[in-house]
Amino acid sequence: MNQSDFLRVVLPFKDKVFRLAKRLLVSTEEAEDATQELFFKLWKSKDKIADYNNVEAFAMTMTKNYCYDRLKSKQAGNLTLVHNNYKEKDTPLDKQLEYQDSVNQVHLLIEKLPEQQKIIIQLRDVEEYDFDEICKMVDMKPTAVRVALSRARKTIREELTKKHNYGVS
Repeated sequence: MNQSDFLRVVLPFKDKVFRLAKRLLVSTEEAEDATQELFFKLWKSKDKIADYNNVEAFAMTMTKNYCYDRLKSKQAGNLTLVHNNYKEKDTPLDKQLEYQDSVNQVHLLIEKLPEQQKIIIQLRDVEEYDFDEICKMVDMKPTAVRVALSRARKTIREELTKKHNYGVS
């Protein structure tokens, strides 16, 4: 596989890889490093990836595993917590603040979910993978994925409703 073929195969999902890494590692810098490392590993095995039916699902699984390894490593204590990925220019300031608050609330609620639910909601609701792809990535049965997704959504919905109805918790 030459460089242009490789880029044609992997570039369409590079943003998804980054967003999953960002969700798991939180830090933009760490997510960028993870994305770069993943694509380096894919490049090193470029002749083998042609054998995979779904290179994207393979890359997302590699990303998940790499991020878990990073979080388990001694360096994980040095990860910085940064969240500033929502920007809007043409919206009035009060609405920008309201949107930013909503995004932050959902982000914080997702971060509080159990690890499995966090990954599944990221893959399904943010990255928009179908259930079969998610099942392969997380090595779970479809029923278990659907249950975990349902529980994650329910938790987020209940917490947002509670916050909306009763003010800051």
